[in-house]
Amino acid sequence: MAGAEANAMRATQVIEFGGPEVLVAADVAEPVVGPGQVLVAVAAVDTIFVETQVRSGWGREFFPVTPPYVPGGGIAGTVRATGEGVDPAWTGRRVVASIGFTGGYAELAVAPAEALAVVPDEVTFTDAAALVHDGVTAAKLLGTTAVRSGEQVLIVGASGGMGTVLVQLAKAAGARVVGVARGDRKTALVRELGADAVVDATRPDWVDQAREALGGAGADVVLDGVGGEVGLAAFTLVANSGRFSAHGAPTGGFAPVDPSDAKARGVRLLSIGDVQLTAHEHAELAAQALHAAARGTLRPVIGGTFPLERAALAHEAIESRELLGKTVITV
Repeated sequence: MAGAEANAMRATQVIEFGGPEVLVAADVAEPVVGPGQVLVAVAAVDTIFVETQVRSGWGREFFPVTPPYVPGGGIAGTVRATGEGVDPAWTGRRVVASIGFTGGYAELAVAPAEALAVVPDEVTFTDAAALVHDGVTAAKLLGTTAVRSGEQVLIVGASGGMGTVLVQLAKAAGARVVGVARGDRKTALVRELGADAVVDATRPDWVDQAREALGGAGADVVLDGVGGEVGLAAFTLVANSGRFSAHGAPTGGFAPVDPSDAKARGVRLLSIGDVQLTAHEHAELAAQALHAAARGTLRPVIGGTFPLERAALAHEAIESRELLGKTVITV
């Protein structure tokens, strides 16, 4: 395809930094597949909270994007063409790929061949897209925090896309899981997914409730997907010599834990920087998550799907925090 005249395709762009209304459908040039890449006909796109933050103008030191740009870094679809140096046998295969941070909200996207993971026939594209990031990061988090059978794990933000996967994976690892979520619907979901105890974060005494659920001894591992003051409060629930992972910041910032406090208690601090992956590592973990979904041992929870041209509604849904689990855009 290299050198071919570009055709138009439908995509949704961020035309300027701002609210969800800055997501606008448009005709843009089709991407051209290069060496080591494949062209994917996109069927579903992962949609994560940080994309709404970047769209608003937050985090530009970490995400150097300039409008207009096409958001979306996790895709599921069918390989349409292969570039130079790529096995043409990939053509026609159902795949997922993590493609960086842009390019996914479109009918076609390019992906590095090394980033591809095959989607089993038993798994829908929508479910596959829901796992392309959260399934991978959750698995890496459990590995990095070294969750062991019999340990107590506190999961903050347990009803979100990542949290729902973490609950299932931690239970599968043999841990005793205490989930923290907001409201009756979300706490019921976390309980349904297998958590041993669930705490409602809307209660003013939720920290005391969580401490009681942990038996007073504290958690061996706290997985904080919320950040801010909620994450800081969760840090007080880590047992001495435990592990605290601050991997989420939907509140606008990661938990502001004082490293000296952690050191005094022998608590190991981990961040999202500790779960960075190469394209090949990401593809391997994605394949594991997809096979678990095919076996029925991992269930992605999807709270809502939105068509490509209604991506603004998907962002509104994420920011409202009303949906359970994941939000996925379909193409």
